[in-house]
Amino acid sequence: MARTFYKSIKESIKYWWILLLIGLLFIGLGVYCFVNPLASYAALSLVFSISFLFSGISEIIFSIANKDEIDSWGWTLAYGIVTTIVGFLLVVNPVLSLEVFAYYVGFLILFRSISGISHSFDLKNYGVKDWGFSLFISIISLILAIILLWTPQLAGLTAVVWLGMAVITSGLFAVFLSFQLKRIKDLPDNLSDDLKRRYAQIKQEIEDFRNQ
Repeated sequence: MARTFYKSIKESIKYWWILLLIGLLFIGLGVYCFVNPLASYAALSLVFSISFLFSGISEIIFSIANKDEIDSWGWTLAYGIVTTIVGFLLVVNPVLSLEVFAYYVGFLILFRSISGISHSFDLKNYGVKDWGFSLFISIISLILAIILLWTPQLAGLTAVVWLGMAVITSGLFAVFLSFQLKRIKDLPDNLSDDLKRRYAQIKQEIEDFRNQ
C-alpha cells in the first residue's frame, strides 16, 4: 500500500486518455453489434480486427510508458499484446464462421476480464472508493466471456447480442479505469509541498527502522 501510494505522489501517470479511447472504442463495437445485428461475419471481423489492432498497439504503448508508475503494468502489456494478436488473426482470416469469431472475441474478453479484476484490486490499494464497481464490471465481463467460449455455436442474433454485451462491459471498465487513473495522476497537484516532504520523511524513517 505504502509503495503504491508513494508512486502516486512521486510519479505522474502518462497517457491515461489512451484507456479512455480504447474503452469508447469497445463500447462503439458493442453498439455496432446491436445496430447492425444482421451484418455478415466478414463485416464484423473487419470492424473488430481494425479496432483490436488499434487498441492493442495503444495499450502496449500505455503500459511501457507507465511501467514505473503502475504496479500491474505487465497485465496491461500482456492484454495489449493478446489484443494485437487477435486483431491480426482476424485480419488474416477475414471470412470466419460465427463459432470461430465468437471464440476469438470470447478468449480476448476473458483475458481482459481477468486482468480487469487484478486492476480493480490495484485501485483498492490506491485508495479508490469506487473500486468495487470496476470489480463488478470485470466479473460481469468474465461471465459473458465464459458464455461465448462455452457456447460459441450460438447462432444468429443471439450470438451478436452476447458479443455486443461482452465488448461493451469491457469498454465500460476501460473508461472507468481511465478516469480513476486520471484522478491518481492529479493527486500530486492536490498535495502541498509540506505534506509531500513530511510523507517522504516518514517513509525514510520507516525504511531506516527496517534496515536496523
